[in-house]
Amino acid sequence: MALKGRPKEPLPPPLPHESRPIGQVIAEAIRLYGQRFWPALALGIGPAVTLVGVVFIPGWWDLAFALIVGAPLMTASYIGGVLLASGERPPRKQVAVAFAVGVMLFVPALFLYSFFILPAVVWLGAFGLAVPVALLEGRGYAGSLRRGFELCRADPIHAIGSLAALVIVSFLTATVLFVLLLGASKIARSSAAFVSLVFISPLLFLGAGQLYFDQAARLASSTRSRRSDADLHHALEPDGTGRPDA
Repeated sequence: MALKGRPKEPLPPPLPHESRPIGQVIAEAIRLYGQRFWPALALGIGPAVTLVGVVFIPGWWDLAFALIVGAPLMTASYIGGVLLASGERPPRKQVAVAFAVGVMLFVPALFLYSFFILPAVVWLGAFGLAVPVALLEGRGYAGSLRRGFELCRADPIHAIGSLAALVIVSFLTATVLFVLLLGASKIARSSAAFVSLVFISPLLFLGAGQLYFDQAARLASSTRSRRSDADLHHALEPDGTGRPDA
């Protein structure tokens, strides 16, 4: 007689954006990747092409390639991740502003990454949300940068920590896939690295797109809390002038 398996229980609903932990940002990125696999897979082309250029171009020209070609490609993948996470189709003008802001942010990020990854993560965690701000809120260059930094300040640990966790998870997963695909020659190694980045790096951009909504909700929640505290403070103040209350 066949044994009956335990019935599957429905997954609990996700927490609201203002209270989501870092782990749920990663989980939601994985879930979105599975739901929109083919469009999400295209997000990995930019990082993979950037890696191939850095590997095969000799000397300091590899850094120039990363800054001139890699930054626009990474920005395009980031914008694509935000669009998949939001499900919106903003006007072309907002896409153009977001692209310009993203390139401006990724150029120093890639330069910092060439020395050590942590400063690049902190930089993008502090200002990287300016890209979805420009894309979804329609702000200008300066306004997007100010708003992006304001969103990070709403919960900097969650903003920078989530981005760092996404980088770590993507790096470790890509490394495992790279080892599985590894061949003997240099071409085989480069091909394995290219394939692993194409498949894994979309998680980073999808998670970054999810992070915008978390930080926006946290900022809105803290603003409402401050207003409530201010209203309560005024209600408890004694009357200044006039007749006392009966």
